[in-house]
Amino acid sequence: MSAATLLSVESLTMRFGGLTAIDDLSVSVPAGKITAIIGPNGAGKTTFFNCLTGFYKPTTGSVRLVHPRKGEMRLETMTGHRVARDAQVVRTFQNIRLFPKMTVLENLIVAQHNFLQKASGFSLAGIFRLPSYRTAEAAALKKAAHWLERLGLTDIADVAAGDLPYGTQRRIEIARALCVDPVLLCLDEPAAGLNPRESAELNTLLLSLCREEGIAILLIEHDMSVVMNVSDHICVLNYGRKIAEGTPEEIRNDPQVIKAYLGEDDEETASGEKAA
Repeated sequence: MSAATLLSVESLTMRFGGLTAIDDLSVSVPAGKITAIIGPNGAGKTTFFNCLTGFYKPTTGSVRLVHPRKGEMRLETMTGHRVARDAQVVRTFQNIRLFPKMTVLENLIVAQHNFLQKASGFSLAGIFRLPSYRTAEAAALKKAAHWLERLGLTDIADVAAGDLPYGTQRRIEIARALCVDPVLLCLDEPAAGLNPRESAELNTLLLSLCREEGIAILLIEHDMSVVMNVSDHICVLNYGRKIAEGTPEEIRNDPQVIKAYLGEDDEETASGEKAA
């Protein structure tokens, strides 16, 4: 792997019985860049995310992360909570998973439960409000406040998350993920359900997280206005296989990508070739 590679996926395959959802996929995610994974519905994109983040154990293949402080880590051998806690590979979901009855601030504090649990001595320091726990609690609050301000959510910090508009909930979910100090932020369709103005705001946010915070982003997205405007690199899947990889301009003009998205019939293609 080159020094600029943060995540290296090699020959990844995921089978469910007789169904091959991911088929011999290899892709690299550079540090400090935005990489998009795109493809038609059923292409295997979310399955790929589940393999990276410990929700699924791949049938074969390797997922190697070069952590900036901890060195190389093999994610395919780790459970989901360890991928998030130890490797700091954090994800959001296509379906929003906030705690709707908690306030926005409380959602961001809960995201830091591993840090707070350790500081509490697994309950005693927290129960007796020892100085070490109070220090950790203040640090968690400070971090939450930072990301609330960074994402323009400070004014609604005390509002129940479930009472807020859909687009705002998307931003809260990203803010919550950022509270874990990710080295790789995996976003599963963050633009789903957003209007054009909210999609444009998402573009600005993702670019700033990458360029100003240095966070590598791996993005699954159907909204091509987001993908083409923010991505440094794009990998295209179809039926679990990689069919193209390159810059936005290269992907936009790739015949296989056009065929996959337009659903061109193989028999029609063959007929056209014979006629030519």
